[in-house]
Amino acid sequence: MSLSPHVSVLLPEVIEALAPRDGGLYLDGTFGAGGYSAAILDAAACRVIGVDRDPGAVARGRALETARGGRFTMIEGRFGDMGELLHVRGVNRVDGVALDIGVSSMQLDEAGRGFSFAKDGPLDMRMEQAGPSAADLVNAADEADLADIIYRYGEERLSRRVARAIVAARKDKKFEGTAELAALVRRVVPKHADGIDPATRTFQALRIAVNDELGELERGLAAAERLLAPGGRLAVVTFHSLEDRVVKEFFKGRSGEAARPSRHLPQAALGPAASFALLNRRAIRAGDDETRRNPRARSAKLRAASRTEAAPWPAGMKGGVS
Repeated sequence: MSLSPHVSVLLPEVIEALAPRDGGLYLDGTFGAGGYSAAILDAAACRVIGVDRDPGAVARGRALETARGGRFTMIEGRFGDMGELLHVRGVNRVDGVALDIGVSSMQLDEAGRGFSFAKDGPLDMRMEQAGPSAADLVNAADEADLADIIYRYGEERLSRRVARAIVAARKDKKFEGTAELAALVRRVVPKHADGIDPATRTFQALRIAVNDELGELERGLAAAERLLAPGGRLAVVTFHSLEDRVVKEFFKGRSGEAARPSRHLPQAALGPAASFALLNRRAIRAGDDETRRNPRARSAKLRAASRTEAAPWPAGMKGGVS
Protein backbone atom coordinates (compact mmCIF):
# COMPACT_ATOMS: atom_id res chain seq x y z
CA MET A 1 0.00 0.00 0.00
CA SER A 2 1.55 3.33 -1.03
CA LEU A 3 0.54 5.99 1.47
CA SER A 4 2.84 8.80 0.36
CA PRO A 5 5.87 9.62 -1.80
CA HIS A 6 7.80 9.98 1.46
CA VAL A 7 10.56 7.36 1.70
CA SER A 8 11.30 5.85 5.11
CA VAL A 9 15.02 6.11 5.81
CA LEU A 10 17.09 3.05 6.79
CA LEU A 11 13.95 0.94 6.52
CA PRO A 12 15.58 -2.54 6.21
CA GLU A 13 17.99 -1.70 9.02
CA VAL A 14 15.18 -0.56 11.33
CA ILE A 15 13.21 -3.75 10.66
CA GLU A 16 16.31 -5.86 11.30
CA ALA A 17 16.89 -4.02 14.59
CA LEU A 18 13.28 -4.50 15.72
CA ALA A 19 13.22 -8.17 14.64
CA PRO A 20 9.38 -8.39 14.51
CA ARG A 21 7.96 -11.75 15.58
CA ASP A 22 4.60 -13.41 15.16
CA GLY A 23 2.19 -12.44 17.93
CA GLY A 24 4.23 -9.39 18.92
CA LEU A 25 2.99 -5.84 19.49
CA TYR A 26 5.02 -2.91 18.13
CA LEU A 27 4.79 0.85 18.39
CA ASP A 28 5.64 3.23 15.55
CA GLY A 29 5.91 6.40 17.60
CA THR A 30 6.41 8.75 14.64
CA PHE A 31 4.00 7.30 12.08
CA GLY A 32 4.47 9.94 9.37
CA ALA A 33 3.70 8.21 6.08
CA GLY A 34 3.47 4.77 7.65
CA GLY A 35 6.55 3.23 6.07
CA TYR A 36 7.89 1.61 9.23
CA SER A 37 4.42 0.46 10.32
CA ALA A 38 3.68 -1.20 6.97
CA ALA A 39 7.09 -2.90 6.92
CA ILE A 40 6.68 -4.25 10.46
CA LEU A 41 3.27 -5.65 9.54
CA ASP A 42 4.78 -7.26 6.45
CA ALA A 43 7.64 -8.80 8.44
CA ALA A 44 5.55 -10.85 10.89
CA ALA A 45 2.02 -11.80 11.89
CA CYS A 46 2.02 -9.09 14.53
CA ARG A 47 0.12 -5.96 15.52
CA VAL A 48 1.30 -2.36 15.27
CA ILE A 49 0.16 0.83 16.98
CA GLY A 50 0.99 4.10 15.26
CA VAL A 51 1.30 7.44 17.07
CA ASP A 52 1.63 10.88 15.52
CA ARG A 53 0.73 14.44 16.49
CA ASP A 54 0.41 15.67 12.91
CA PRO A 55 -3.24 15.62 11.74
CA GLY A 56 -2.14 14.73 8.19
CA ALA A 57 -0.24 11.70 9.44
CA VAL A 58 -3.22 10.64 11.54
CA ALA A 59 -5.42 10.72 8.45
CA ARG A 60 -2.95 8.47 6.62
CA GLY A 61 -2.97 6.16 9.62
CA ARG A 62 -6.75 5.82 9.44
CA ALA A 63 -6.34 4.59 5.87
CA LEU A 64 -3.83 1.97 7.02
CA GLU A 65 -6.25 0.86 9.77
CA THR A 66 -8.82 0.07 7.09
CA ALA A 67 -6.29 -1.65 4.84
CA ARG A 68 -4.79 -3.91 7.52
CA GLY A 69 -7.99 -5.30 9.01
CA GLY A 70 -7.49 -4.88 12.74
CA ARG A 71 -3.73 -5.46 12.88
CA PHE A 72 -3.00 -1.74 12.95
CA THR A 73 -4.30 1.00 15.28
CA MET A 74 -3.70 4.73 14.85
CA ILE A 75 -3.53 7.10 17.83
CA GLU A 76 -3.28 10.88 17.66
CA GLY A 77 -0.78 12.22 20.17
CA ARG A 78 2.88 12.75 21.02
CA PHE A 79 5.28 9.83 21.23
CA GLY A 80 6.60 11.26 24.49
CA ASP A 81 3.20 10.37 25.94
CA MET A 82 3.20 6.82 24.54
CA GLY A 83 2.88 5.23 27.96
CA GLU A 84 -0.27 7.13 28.86
CA LEU A 85 -1.73 6.84 25.35
CA LEU A 86 -1.41 3.06 25.44
CA HIS A 87 -2.31 2.58 29.10
CA VAL A 88 -5.79 4.09 28.68
CA ARG A 89 -6.30 1.55 25.88
CA GLY A 90 -5.31 -1.36 28.11
CA VAL A 91 -1.77 -1.78 26.71
CA ASN A 92 1.13 -1.77 29.17
CA ARG A 93 3.84 -3.68 27.28
CA VAL A 94 5.15 -3.69 23.72
CA ASP A 95 7.84 -5.73 21.99
CA GLY A 96 9.40 -2.95 19.97
CA VAL A 97 9.40 0.81 19.45
CA ALA A 98 10.50 2.66 16.30
CA LEU A 99 11.16 6.41 16.30
CA ASP A 100 12.08 8.60 13.30
CA ILE A 101 12.96 11.97 14.80
CA GLY A 102 12.44 15.41 13.28
CA VAL A 103 10.45 16.82 10.38
CA SER A 104 9.27 14.62 7.51
CA SER A 105 9.79 15.32 3.81
CA MET A 106 6.02 15.68 3.47
CA GLN A 107 5.98 18.48 6.03
CA LEU A 108 8.92 20.16 4.32
CA ASP A 109 7.32 19.89 0.88
CA GLU A 110 4.01 21.46 1.94
CA ALA A 111 4.59 25.23 1.77
CA GLY A 112 1.53 25.93 3.87
CA ARG A 113 3.12 24.25 6.89
CA GLY A 114 5.97 26.75 6.98
CA PHE A 115 8.76 24.29 7.76
CA SER A 116 10.83 25.16 4.70
CA PHE A 117 11.91 28.31 2.90
CA ALA A 118 12.18 26.51 -0.47
CA LYS A 119 8.69 27.83 -1.18
CA ASP A 120 7.14 30.87 0.48
CA GLY A 121 4.48 30.04 3.03
CA PRO A 122 3.18 31.12 6.42
CA LEU A 123 5.79 31.09 9.18
CA ASP A 124 4.13 28.27 11.08
CA MET A 125 6.20 25.09 11.72
CA ARG A 126 3.71 23.52 14.17
CA MET A 127 3.57 19.74 13.84
CA GLU A 128 0.24 19.62 15.67
CA GLN A 129 -1.07 22.72 13.90
CA ALA A 130 -2.01 24.05 17.34
CA GLY A 131 -0.36 26.33 19.88
CA PRO A 132 2.19 29.14 19.31
CA SER A 133 3.71 29.23 15.83
CA ALA A 134 7.17 30.17 14.62
CA ALA A 135 5.77 33.60 13.71
CA ASP A 136 4.58 34.04 17.29
CA LEU A 137 8.06 33.18 18.55
CA VAL A 138 9.92 35.39 16.08
CA ASN A 139 7.64 38.37 16.67
CA ALA A 140 7.40 38.18 20.47
CA ALA A 141 10.58 36.70 21.96
CA ASP A 142 13.18 39.13 23.23
CA GLU A 143 16.54 39.39 21.53
CA ALA A 144 18.50 37.38 24.10
CA ASP A 145 16.02 34.51 24.03
CA LEU A 146 15.99 34.43 20.23
CA ALA A 147 19.78 34.38 20.11
CA ASP A 148 19.87 31.54 22.64
CA ILE A 149 17.33 29.47 20.66
CA ILE A 150 19.15 29.97 17.36
CA TYR A 151 22.51 29.12 18.93
CA ARG A 152 21.39 26.10 20.98
CA TYR A 153 19.07 24.46 18.48
CA GLY A 154 20.56 25.66 15.21
CA GLU A 155 24.23 25.73 16.24
CA GLU A 156 24.44 29.05 14.41
CA ARG A 157 27.62 30.90 15.43
CA LEU A 158 26.14 34.24 14.35
CA SER A 159 22.97 33.79 16.39
CA ARG A 160 23.26 37.16 18.10
CA ARG A 161 23.57 38.92 14.76
CA VAL A 162 20.49 37.08 13.45
CA ALA A 163 18.45 37.87 16.56
CA ARG A 164 19.45 41.53 16.45
CA ALA A 165 18.37 41.78 12.81
CA ILE A 166 15.03 40.08 13.50
CA VAL A 167 14.20 42.39 16.39
CA ALA A 168 15.13 45.48 14.35
CA ALA A 169 13.09 44.38 11.32
CA ARG A 170 9.94 43.45 13.25
CA LYS A 171 9.65 47.00 14.62
CA ASP A 172 8.54 48.06 11.13
CA LYS A 173 6.60 44.94 10.15
CA LYS A 174 5.80 41.66 11.88
CA PHE A 175 7.12 38.52 10.19
CA GLU A 176 4.42 36.48 8.49
CA GLY A 177 6.10 34.34 5.79
CA THR A 178 9.06 32.02 5.44
CA ALA A 179 10.58 33.87 2.47
CA GLU A 180 10.92 37.20 4.27
CA LEU A 181 12.60 35.64 7.29
CA ALA A 182 14.96 33.58 5.11
CA ALA A 183 15.88 36.68 3.11
CA LEU A 184 16.73 38.59 6.28
CA VAL A 185 18.94 35.77 7.60
CA ARG A 186 20.76 35.55 4.27
CA ARG A 187 21.56 39.29 4.50
CA VAL A 188 23.34 38.91 7.84
CA VAL A 189 24.83 35.40 7.60
CA PRO A 190 27.46 34.75 4.91
CA LYS A 191 27.17 31.75 2.63
CA HIS A 192 28.65 28.60 4.11
CA ALA A 193 31.55 26.85 2.40
CA ASP A 194 29.56 23.60 2.53
CA GLY A 195 26.86 25.13 0.30
CA ILE A 196 24.11 24.98 2.93
CA ASP A 197 21.67 27.87 2.71
CA PRO A 198 22.53 30.45 5.42
CA ALA A 199 18.92 30.35 6.66
CA THR A 200 18.95 26.59 7.31
CA ARG A 201 20.27 26.68 10.86
CA THR A 202 17.90 29.43 11.98
CA PHE A 203 14.89 27.59 10.54
CA GLN A 204 15.99 24.35 12.20
CA ALA A 205 16.30 26.13 15.54
CA LEU A 206 12.86 27.71 15.34
CA ARG A 207 11.24 24.40 14.35
CA ILE A 208 12.86 22.54 17.24
CA ALA A 209 11.84 25.25 19.70
CA VAL A 210 8.24 25.52 18.45
CA ASN A 211 7.72 21.76 18.75
CA ASP A 212 9.94 21.14 21.80
CA GLU A 213 11.56 18.38 19.76
CA LEU A 214 14.50 17.61 22.04
CA GLY A 215 12.32 17.57 25.14
CA GLU A 216 9.88 15.30 23.33
CA LEU A 217 12.74 12.99 22.36
CA GLU A 218 13.96 12.72 25.95
CA ARG A 219 10.43 11.98 27.19
CA GLY A 220 9.93 9.43 24.40
CA LEU A 221 13.12 7.52 25.19
CA ALA A 222 12.21 7.31 28.88
CA ALA A 223 8.65 6.27 28.02
CA ALA A 224 9.90 3.51 25.72
CA GLU A 225 12.15 2.23 28.51
CA ARG A 226 9.10 1.88 30.79
CA LEU A 227 6.90 0.37 28.09
CA LEU A 228 9.20 -2.22 26.50
CA ALA A 229 9.01 -5.82 27.65
CA PRO A 230 12.29 -7.62 28.46
CA GLY A 231 13.93 -8.43 25.14
CA GLY A 232 11.95 -5.69 23.38
CA ARG A 233 13.82 -3.52 20.92
CA LEU A 234 14.09 0.29 20.60
CA ALA A 235 15.25 1.66 17.23
CA VAL A 236 15.77 5.41 16.79
CA VAL A 237 16.65 7.24 13.57
CA THR A 238 17.98 10.80 13.86
CA PHE A 239 18.99 13.40 11.28
CA HIS A 240 21.22 15.91 13.02
CA SER A 241 23.82 16.01 15.78
CA LEU A 242 21.57 17.46 18.50
CA GLU A 243 19.09 14.58 18.22
CA ASP A 244 21.78 11.95 17.87
CA ARG A 245 23.61 13.24 20.93
CA VAL A 246 20.49 12.79 23.08
CA VAL A 247 19.97 9.21 21.82
CA LYS A 248 23.64 8.29 22.09
CA GLU A 249 23.91 9.51 25.68
CA PHE A 250 20.65 7.81 26.65
CA PHE A 251 21.80 4.43 25.33
CA LYS A 252 25.32 4.93 26.67
CA GLY A 253 24.03 5.56 30.18
CA ARG A 254 21.26 2.97 30.18
CA SER A 255 23.56 0.23 28.84
CA GLY A 256 26.26 0.82 31.45
CA GLU A 257 28.72 2.13 28.87
CA ALA A 258 29.01 5.59 30.47
CA ALA A 259 32.02 6.42 32.62
CA ARG A 260 31.42 5.07 36.13
CA PRO A 261 33.36 5.00 39.41
CA SER A 262 35.51 2.04 40.35
CA ARG A 263 33.92 -1.34 39.71
CA HIS A 264 35.01 -2.29 43.22
CA LEU A 265 32.35 -0.02 44.73
CA PRO A 266 29.06 -1.59 45.92
CA GLN A 267 26.37 -1.85 43.22
CA ALA A 268 24.25 0.76 45.01
CA ALA A 269 27.05 3.29 44.51
CA LEU A 270 27.30 2.46 40.82
CA GLY A 271 23.67 3.33 40.14
CA PRO A 272 20.83 1.30 38.59
CA ALA A 273 21.45 -1.87 36.62
CA ALA A 274 21.64 -1.52 32.84
CA SER A 275 18.15 -1.34 31.36
CA PHE A 276 19.32 -1.72 27.75
CA ALA A 277 21.90 -3.79 25.86
CA LEU A 278 23.31 -2.12 22.75
CA LEU A 279 22.68 -3.92 19.46
CA ASN A 280 25.48 -1.96 17.74
CA ARG A 281 28.21 0.06 19.37
CA ARG A 282 28.31 2.53 16.48
CA ALA A 283 25.44 4.25 14.74
CA ILE A 284 24.30 2.64 11.49
CA ARG A 285 24.47 4.92 8.45
CA ALA A 286 22.72 4.67 5.10
CA GLY A 287 24.67 3.07 2.27
CA ASP A 288 25.62 4.69 -1.02
CA ASP A 289 22.66 3.19 -2.88
CA GLU A 290 20.14 4.63 -0.42
CA THR A 291 21.74 8.08 -0.30
CA ARG A 292 21.69 8.24 -4.09
CA ARG A 293 17.99 7.38 -4.15
CA ASN A 294 17.11 9.52 -1.14
CA PRO A 295 19.44 12.46 -0.33
CA ARG A 296 17.69 12.91 3.05
CA ALA A 297 19.32 9.66 4.16
CA ARG A 298 22.82 11.16 4.05
CA SER A 299 22.59 12.58 7.56
CA ALA A 300 20.55 9.73 9.08
CA LYS A 301 21.86 7.63 11.97
CA LEU A 302 20.22 4.57 13.49
CA ARG A 303 20.90 3.52 17.07
CA ALA A 304 19.18 0.49 18.58
CA ALA A 305 19.18 -1.47 21.81
CA SER A 306 17.40 -4.38 23.48
CA ARG A 307 15.56 -4.00 26.79
CA THR A 308 16.98 -6.01 29.68
CA GLU A 309 15.02 -7.32 32.66
CA ALA A 310 16.27 -4.48 34.89
CA ALA A 311 13.81 -1.93 36.23
CA PRO A 312 13.46 1.41 34.41
CA TRP A 313 15.80 4.10 35.70
CA PRO A 314 14.40 6.82 38.00
CA ALA A 315 12.82 9.79 36.23
CA GLY A 316 15.32 12.48 35.29
CA MET A 317 18.40 10.26 35.66
CA LYS A 318 20.67 10.60 32.64
CA GLY A 319 24.08 9.12 33.29
CA GLY A 320 25.51 6.14 35.08
CA VAL A 321 25.63 7.77 38.51
CA SER A 322 23.03 9.96 40.20
